[in-house]
Amino acid sequence: MTDYTAPVRDMRFVLEELCDLDGLSHLPAFPDATRDTVAQILEEAGRFAAGAVAPINRSGDIEGARLVDGVVRTPEGYAEAYKGFVEGGWNGMPFPAEIGGMDLPWAVTTAVQEMIMAANLAWSTCPLLTFGAVEALMAHGSEALQKTYLPKLVTGEWSGTMNLTEPQAGTDLALLRTRAEREGDRYRITGTKIFITFGEHEMAENIIHLVLARLPDAPPGVRGISLFLVPKYLVNHDGSRGERNDLRAVSLEHKLGLRGSPTCVMSYGDNGGAIGWLIGEEHQGLRCMFTMMNNARLNVGLQGVAIGERAYQQALAYARHRVQSVPVSGGDTPVAIVNHPDVRRMLMTVRAQTEATRALSYYANACLDRARHDEDDGERRRWQVRTDLLTPIVKAWATDLGVDSASLGIQVHGGMGFIEETGAAQHLRDIRIAPIYEGTNGIQANDLLGRKLLRDGGGGMIAMVSDIAVTAKNLRREANGDGDLVAIAASLDRGRADLERATAWLLDDAANDIDQKYAGAVPYLALAGTVAGGWQMARAALAARKRLDGGDGDRAFLMAKLATARFYADHILPRTAALLPSITEGAASVLALAPEAF
Repeated sequence: MTDYTAPVRDMRFVLEELCDLDGLSHLPAFPDATRDTVAQILEEAGRFAAGAVAPINRSGDIEGARLVDGVVRTPEGYAEAYKGFVEGGWNGMPFPAEIGGMDLPWAVTTAVQEMIMAANLAWSTCPLLTFGAVEALMAHGSEALQKTYLPKLVTGEWSGTMNLTEPQAGTDLALLRTRAEREGDRYRITGTKIFITFGEHEMAENIIHLVLARLPDAPPGVRGISLFLVPKYLVNHDGSRGERNDLRAVSLEHKLGLRGSPTCVMSYGDNGGAIGWLIGEEHQGLRCMFTMMNNARLNVGLQGVAIGERAYQQALAYARHRVQSVPVSGGDTPVAIVNHPDVRRMLMTVRAQTEATRALSYYANACLDRARHDEDDGERRRWQVRTDLLTPIVKAWATDLGVDSASLGIQVHGGMGFIEETGAAQHLRDIRIAPIYEGTNGIQANDLLGRKLLRDGGGGMIAMVSDIAVTAKNLRREANGDGDLVAIAASLDRGRADLERATAWLLDDAANDIDQKYAGAVPYLALAGTVAGGWQMARAALAARKRLDGGDGDRAFLMAKLATARFYADHILPRTAALLPSITEGAASVLALAPEAF
């Protein structure tokens, strides 16, 4: 497996040009998010990711996590890397200074998280969930819980988990059976949870579980779910770690990938009930948990970006050194396979998909920053609508492309990619879970269609489509004979028109029923993601051209940025033409067979 090098140049470009880093730094919440400061942060984070986290990726996959006498042992080097992560203050980047954070935008944190994920996806799932736990506790926890638990969760000294799934209840949380009994100002939790990432480990001093459970008098269905904070170790009044709570990992799942990350079956209350405290109000747990889940969904989408980058770096290194076959243009001497057109097509596909998903992911997080911290109420509401719209798109579209990029990375290696020793296969095994967890990509498509499109009459999507049209217009205006910008604008307009037609069809109740709409939900999300990604690539092309014309920046980097945007416009944006009829004409064949006919 090749070494990892953080793509700091591209990350800075996206933050500065597509996320308006200068604008973020002028918000009162982010006084330190200047270009120079962020550049220093990214350089240092890149060194940490490459030096401390990446070297234990392959070895961690081989060794895996183990459960020994009820204690999870993570692979060699995991705990030491986590200690360095905490000491470096990386866990506190996006959180307020008053609780130990660094007051930096989520957009900047996203860039650092991408580095960690690309370096070692299995290891990175621990801080990912801690971020979500902090978000949920900040939004819904009592003052007492926040005072007790937030400081060490923010630093990462304590890690967090999300406990939703049970053996009989996956996506359908109405089927949850874990119970909570009132005991004064606290609760006793009993039940079993499965698929709990880093539910038990030795890297952090304490593990703070956020657990969904039902009270005895809870109404049926999802309306009767409450959320509880259940620590591995109870916390004494002075903040020190107390006695062990009544919870344990009873087994680890044997997984296709992410083998260094312990995915636990957790048992609560084998000896009288695990002690927990209510987060938010009784029977309102799902609303509280969605704060954590939405954070996780944006971060899971980022996993697709990270693995796309890692697969690209490894495939490119192999293609540059693997000598095989003479050029199709003629010659007698075999050349490195990077010279062959089809290999270059595959590399360009991975490169373009990765740059597009990176741009959209960072942009979505910049929208989140503005939704929370813009000084104007109306602007905050507008940015929140955009964040809500993009969350399922980033999660699903970016992870689907991450899987595709990892598969193409194997293809570039040829037969050697199918051999575990090269490491290319690990990227595909690791990323394959991302379209499944935190709500399968089908669930994300249903969310985009039902909650983000039909519920508001398409207002959020129509507003984004309008912004896309403005970008295409700007490209044509600024082209000044640049054929690349003209071609990118034309392709973006065609993709936008396809998205407009699909959106109008889905909003037309007279033309189709609800089953027909949902039959096209997944291709609709793919279409929306393809266009939104193309929008960001078009914006990047325009920014690159302006920098070139101004004599500013690295010319080779900016020319490559233009070339990659043109490739996306030529080869990836046209996919919308195939997706459109799947949405507007394909429902009948999806629904043709009755369930018993399958």
